[in-house]
Amino acid sequence: MTRSCDTIVIGGGVAGCTAAMYAVRYGLDVALLEMLAPGGQTATATTIENYPGFPEGIEGPELAQRVHQQAVNVGVEFVTAEAKAIRAAENDRWLLQTTTGDMDTVAVIIATGAYPRSLMVPGEKELRGHGVSYCATCDGFFYRGQTVAVVGGGNAAVEEALYLADIAEKLYLIHRRDELRADKYLQERIFDRDNVEIMWNSVVAAIEGQDAVQTVALNSTQTEETSSIDVDGIFIAIGHVAKTEWLGGLLSLDHGFITTDTLMRTSQPGIFACGDIRDTPLRQIATAVGDAAIAAFSVHNYVNEWKAERQ
Repeated sequence: MTRSCDTIVIGGGVAGCTAAMYAVRYGLDVALLEMLAPGGQTATATTIENYPGFPEGIEGPELAQRVHQQAVNVGVEFVTAEAKAIRAAENDRWLLQTTTGDMDTVAVIIATGAYPRSLMVPGEKELRGHGVSYCATCDGFFYRGQTVAVVGGGNAAVEEALYLADIAEKLYLIHRRDELRADKYLQERIFDRDNVEIMWNSVVAAIEGQDAVQTVALNSTQTEETSSIDVDGIFIAIGHVAKTEWLGGLLSLDHGFITTDTLMRTSQPGIFACGDIRDTPLRQIATAVGDAAIAAFSVHNYVNEWKAERQ
């Protein structure tokens, strides 16, 4: 039998759990769809020191579990399944097709997140959280006065490099081409930094170290020359991948990320998005939580209007 409710939240990370909690507190009948273990990208982080309320920092898995447990405590119904498609249904409702059956709802909040693009080189996976990072604002603090590398040449990479250049003693910016893709003003800023060395026409061949990152092996894209640099940490900034393929063109996207307005409304009425899945300049736990609160507020208003029109 098709499960019917006011709101379905897709994604069991911090954004999804927060949106579901707020929606329940608004008095909505809510089901949250999570595919695997709860927590999303937060559960893969080591120590999180930039989320308010934890002055000594908190381990990513612990924060993810706390948020999940709080959602359980307020009465969020968790459904273990994978979303496959969203289809328009009768009476301006939506039908969510999942791996365990169909679900019928007035509103949908998509919070399926995104994951950082990987270099796919030896040592990256093994040393993730031990010198390999994908977020300078999350982990840069640990490298004050040390030597770090940033991989990439676009806006995100140069912005990460500029942030880290204020913290680290020495920074290498590794780019596969002979010119950066970042905006001109960002290029000018990074070129002005005395502690930044740009490794042109270079790609990472391997990340090496025993218990932590020690060396990055490089290959030249122009010659067969190999080299290495000694670093305490490496930040990979070659983009994120959004989990939106399953939507099948239903929503307006920007480079694969869901386009929303300031109220988290998408291009389809009754469908909202929050967290890393949406087109946003900053992907942090704090912004995901803020997005989620706004999304739940918008859903509350939407569902109430939907019900009022049918009384």
